[in-house]
Amino acid sequence: MYSNFSHRLRIPIILLGLLLTLFSMRAQAVPSFARQTGLACNACHTVAPQLNALGRYFKLHGYVLGPGKLSGGSQKLSIDQFPPLSAMIIVSDTVTRQAQPDSQNGSVQFPQQLSMFYAGAISEHMGAFSQITYEQPADHFSIDNTDIRYARDLSWGDQTLVWGLTLNNNPTVQDVWNSTPAWGYPFISSGVAPSPTAAPLLAGALAQNVAGLGAYAWLNNTWYGELTAYRSSQAGVNQPYNSTTTEVVSGLAPYWRLAWEHPWATGNSQSDIEFGTFGLSAHMYPGNGNLLSGPTDNYQDVGVDSQYQYITGQNSLAVHATYIHERQDLNASVADGLAANPSNHLDSWNINASYYWNETYGPTIGYFNTTGSADTLLYATAPVSGSATGSPDSNGWILQWTWLPALNVQATAQYVIYNKFNGASKNYDGSGRSATDNNTLYMALWVLW
Repeated sequence: MYSNFSHRLRIPIILLGLLLTLFSMRAQAVPSFARQTGLACNACHTVAPQLNALGRYFKLHGYVLGPGKLSGGSQKLSIDQFPPLSAMIIVSDTVTRQAQPDSQNGSVQFPQQLSMFYAGAISEHMGAFSQITYEQPADHFSIDNTDIRYARDLSWGDQTLVWGLTLNNNPTVQDVWNSTPAWGYPFISSGVAPSPTAAPLLAGALAQNVAGLGAYAWLNNTWYGELTAYRSSQAGVNQPYNSTTTEVVSGLAPYWRLAWEHPWATGNSQSDIEFGTFGLSAHMYPGNGNLLSGPTDNYQDVGVDSQYQYITGQNSLAVHATYIHERQDLNASVADGLAANPSNHLDSWNINASYYWNETYGPTIGYFNTTGSADTLLYATAPVSGSATGSPDSNGWILQWTWLPALNVQATAQYVIYNKFNGASKNYDGSGRSATDNNTLYMALWVLW
């Protein structure tokens, strides 16, 4: 049952060659935020993309550290000496415990992802993080995570307030804690391995398919609140949207976020803890051949999250926990024959912890669990991706080891273990496939410069 698996437990020659080459790189090849500020990557990150206190401060201030960091212009127009550009590449190899039907077991992606960034200040109070990404299966570049901000400071007595505006294309991409979906663990994963069918809308289904404008405030570096409204903004489809488009938001989809953070220091160590809640309400047309009128599918997502960081010298511990409950009123899908139940729900957990020594290497362990209403039309039988029981239930573990030969280079070995997949442990798809057949070994080289 482990045929063709054990001999694949290796880093491919192409990854090893690149790694040996990059091991000799000097850490001065840093991304654009570091070029702008003159600070090393670890000033704002424990291990990228995880932000520390300064990184959160920097992002909430509109990706602007202060008026003195720019080399020219005026308060109304500020220009960096060097353009705030950077790039990222991920090269990976994926192997599952059992091959998918009529498929080769093992996929090298060179690259899995290639991204270019504009990231930095635009003016004294305005900045942006904008990503354009090439992915191998699509074989083209497209707009990825983008967050444009305007921020100002206020103070009275011993009180401080940062307020700002955000224009972004992915709910939670504007968040500064790594416990919400857009920047949550796993930070990188296989793009070709089977993955569970069901996930809450807030867990990424709207990423790069919406545009949102919102306002936020951060009181005394402790209390955070935000309200953002999203509308559909899909690439590669006809506009105005028509029945050929899928999952179109009707009107506005409001997103809200509240969080409390408390930092403290003991000797040479720094710690902080965060507790928060977030949510989204969206009315959507299924489309895909059905008219964009009449009843809608209504989604109500409510989540809670927590993050704990402990940093001492060059060592760091991080723990993240996220829970999302989603209520689905599927009026349109039932009318169109796409769902059996008028109302469903999903509950999703994601808990993980990591420890890094000397900012160089460390393990991460994560647990994920999704449960929900059985629906034989929404979760239909199909080889590999389907559910024989109509249940969306999936759970398992993610084990990972990461090595950083330089601050901007990460080599990752990740193993995903499924206890249950799309509703069952054995024959979950009705074609004889077991949940453990989708166990995935993923090895990646992640380089930023």
